[in-house]
Amino acid sequence: MKPRQLLLSAAALLALSAPAMAEDVAITNATVVIGDGSAPIPGGTVVLRGGKVLAAGAGVAVPAGARTIDASGKWVTPGLVVAVTDIGLFDVEGVEESNDERADKGPFNAALDLSPAINPLAQHIAVSRAGGVTRAAVAPLRTGAIFGGQGAVIDLASDGQPITQARAFQYVELGEAGARSAGGSRAAVHAVLRNAFMEARELARRGGGQGADPRLQDAAPERPGDALLTRFDAAALVPVVTGRQPLYVRAERAADLRMALALKADFPALKMVLIGATEGWMVAKELAASGVPVLATPLNDLPANFEQLAATQSNVGRMAAAGVRVGLGAFGDQPRYAPQYAGNLVSLTKVPGASGLDWGRAFAAISSVPAAILGMGDKFGSLKPGLAGDVVIWDGDPLENTSGVVRVMIDGVEQSLVNHQTKLRDRYKVPTEGALPKAYEW
Repeated sequence: MKPRQLLLSAAALLALSAPAMAEDVAITNATVVIGDGSAPIPGGTVVLRGGKVLAAGAGVAVPAGARTIDASGKWVTPGLVVAVTDIGLFDVEGVEESNDERADKGPFNAALDLSPAINPLAQHIAVSRAGGVTRAAVAPLRTGAIFGGQGAVIDLASDGQPITQARAFQYVELGEAGARSAGGSRAAVHAVLRNAFMEARELARRGGGQGADPRLQDAAPERPGDALLTRFDAAALVPVVTGRQPLYVRAERAADLRMALALKADFPALKMVLIGATEGWMVAKELAASGVPVLATPLNDLPANFEQLAATQSNVGRMAAAGVRVGLGAFGDQPRYAPQYAGNLVSLTKVPGASGLDWGRAFAAISSVPAAILGMGDKFGSLKPGLAGDVVIWDGDPLENTSGVVRVMIDGVEQSLVNHQTKLRDRYKVPTEGALPKAYEW
């Protein structure tokens, strides 16, 4: 190869490896959704500068030099924010070697930090991004104890650097799942949980466990001989009992939700978030009075097990009407279904006797509300000025199943929507009769 060709090839490689830069962009003539619970704004404009929202709404001027995208007939929204999900923790869920959701054979639970296990190239991250999801809270789900470890907040950009905040919260299972891990009974769950918090509080009193990262606790003081937790697990719970790290509590049954709220009497510093809450409507007034937010599994309407006997599609609407700060969450590996769930909550407002959410509040339940519950409402989740330039352009109302994503930007950088599903669609959308499927190219 000639020197000039070598230089051109090297330049091309550098261009491919260089990170994409945020542009100044103006998206015009769109139906704009701020994401704060307000109604959609027809004929609006969204301006991004330096990877952040500069302005959004009606009558917004287009800055000189900004790249303009004409979104006539389209909708522009903030990126979807999903919590809690397991995306990034597995490639093929049924293949143990590619699955990092389970850690029930190891000695640690609360000390587990899942952020090193998140694979930004996992296909379900790419699929979720193509569905409009730009941020997520990823939580471990299965260990050998009631504690699932420390979850992370991630972005879904294709830059290979997904972690927005590691060790963002501690995750604990109550109810039926917690009972199985603790010894077979909810009585065991209560004892294990309170003992763990008391050990952590005692460790804090002795000057240990001052950081959320248990790797920093090498100099932790001596502990009582009857301690049940490993030193790393106890140190990981110190930020929880001192209120520096949120505690995400998975509970479904009304009695379990009440038990979780009662923890604050003995451990008043707890910053608690409830996950699931299928029977939350039954204790909605208590939840509202406590100020504890809920990331509810939407549209559970069947008694799939004994802790969900009072399941109803009106659960989220009833909690919201009672004053509970409630977002949608616990989507597992399908966070892209968030708009469908939110759209169904809008439809419930038209069903006699049912409770749902109006359009603005339903979209906020999958954008600004979960962002605020994550403690990051000042960073992303809406199109308010100064927040991250996470923007999704849809070809129609995003809460309608017939609408699809046209473009996605994260921190002002346009993202690829290509994934395995789109490649399969494109490969086989015009099949040739009698031809066998081509082998995949590696």
